[in-house]
Amino acid sequence: MSSGDVDRELTSILTDSKTIALVGASPKENRPSHRVMAYLQQAGYKVLPVNPGQEGKQILGEKVYANLAQINQQVDIVDIFRRTEFVPEIVEQAIVIKAKTIWMQLGIRNDAAALMAKQAGLNVVIDHCTKIEHARLIA
Repeated sequence: MSSGDVDRELTSILTDSKTIALVGASPKENRPSHRVMAYLQQAGYKVLPVNPGQEGKQILGEKVYANLAQINQQVDIVDIFRRTEFVPEIVEQAIVIKAKTIWMQLGIRNDAAALMAKQAGLNVVIDHCTKIEHARLIA
């Protein structure tokens, strides 16, 4: 796929999406997931933080969920800030909740999980940052 095709696909995903489940959300302001969540909120997305260690608390004004299954609304993008070995389980949950896109953040790549997501009909983005791509393509 050419870089123009990739840019068109990313633009389409980002413009068609409204709700993002951010898996691995951190309450710590210095963490990349926290900065990305804040940016995406400011860009107009509903961002639902997922972090079992923070369940029931709030991050940036949003209730934290332990896992994707607890979310009771449509999720367009599952934005993953977890180590590669955790990605397959997250993808399985994303398929169950009928998310539209799996987005693996910079440095995260799991080809088996990506194939599983694609076979289930989800869009898959690997090794890209939602904040960087939104700022580059949309903002």
